[in-house]
Amino acid sequence: MARPEVRPFFPATAGFKSGSDTPRAFLDRCLRAVDEFEPAIGAFVHIDAAAAIAAAERSTERWRSGRPLSRIDGMPIGVKDIIETVDMPTQMGSPVYEGWRSGRDAASVAALREAGAVILGKTVTTEFAATVPRGTRNPWDARRTPGGSSSGSAAAVASGMVSAALGTQVIGSILRPSSFCGCVGFKPTLGAINRGGSHDWLSQSAHGPLAASLEDAWMVAREIADRVGGDPGFAGLHGPSEVPAARVPTRLAVLETAGWAVAEPAAKAAFEACVARIEAAGVAVIRRIGHRGTAEVESSIVRVMEISRQINAWEWIWPLNTYRAVDPAKLSKVTLDRLAEGEAMSLDAYRALLTERDRIRARYASYSADCDAVLTLSAPGPAPVGLESTGNPVFNVPATLLGVPALSLPLLAADGLPLGLQAIGFHDRDAALFSVAAWLVALLSKAA
Repeated sequence: MARPEVRPFFPATAGFKSGSDTPRAFLDRCLRAVDEFEPAIGAFVHIDAAAAIAAAERSTERWRSGRPLSRIDGMPIGVKDIIETVDMPTQMGSPVYEGWRSGRDAASVAALREAGAVILGKTVTTEFAATVPRGTRNPWDARRTPGGSSSGSAAAVASGMVSAALGTQVIGSILRPSSFCGCVGFKPTLGAINRGGSHDWLSQSAHGPLAASLEDAWMVAREIADRVGGDPGFAGLHGPSEVPAARVPTRLAVLETAGWAVAEPAAKAAFEACVARIEAAGVAVIRRIGHRGTAEVESSIVRVMEISRQINAWEWIWPLNTYRAVDPAKLSKVTLDRLAEGEAMSLDAYRALLTERDRIRARYASYSADCDAVLTLSAPGPAPVGLESTGNPVFNVPATLLGVPALSLPLLAADGLPLGLQAIGFHDRDAALFSVAAWLVALLSKAA
């Protein structure tokens, strides 16, 4: 298997405008990558190449006539298989939903089609976008996990089969697989992208793209939000229609989080070298030692994994209890154990957890006066060997519980494998985070 390589869409649009390239030719390059990588990786649970080709040909005609529907008209995209599609099954990584069709598109998929995107297929998810893997392999090393639960989305983008794929995150399901596979992962502010028709209803879950570049990630999220907004009651993704321009930050913060204790030496070394380059560029960096506010934030997020796990367990009681009543043999032991944990809780216990989450979020919100963004690792190290687990999400859960935007940027490496630099922002300041991230990409992509 050849070395995987992402396939950014944004640069190709100049060729579409001039006529030197076309969306159909771009899709053909993606399909060649499917032929090369998919047999060994298993990123997709369903592919409809014929429909994708027809959509790419329609897009080609629109670009030729100077009337593209959007900036992502013709972009090949994968859809995580917990997100409904009218023309393909939505099986959620579970035999409970084998062959199931909802007869409609999810809000995000409907928006993508309206924007002219080319839906290539459904990407593999873990069981109900939770814990149990479904066999996808890492395109950098087929012995290793691609991460999860957006396993197939990350693997498909990283190997150039699509330029972007939809993912969801309730613990670390966008950021961690992006880190392991070497692509950009964007978890927007909670509620910023409409989750209608996506089976990720938990209160901490967010809808977002895994993409070949920062530009591709922003364009996909922006085009969805422009058409269907955010979740009901939320204002939707904030920021300009154009990709936010790079901006030099005044001050960045480092949060070690609980992940630092289990991070691998090579990962820590790569991160510290990155921080040294940031400081050498004249940007101040604050840390727990020497800055009271940072120390307080570190203390406030100590229990975020435990809090998130218990909140999720309560919120999973339905529909898992109905699946168990019909056929418990179709549920994994992990899922049945999660259901039992939720059923053992009380409503008062759940309320107490929400109160604690609100307190942590309020403390973090005040931290925005201290820094432009927060940096940490996206994972404790490169993708671990083995397919029985999707890896440790310890570095991902803080941003998820906080409900703030976060990016995994493919700017680090350890042991010759990808490792993400995680940049975390503040509520509804997704565009500001992208501006900082664009500066980081420009700085850290240069030869050291």
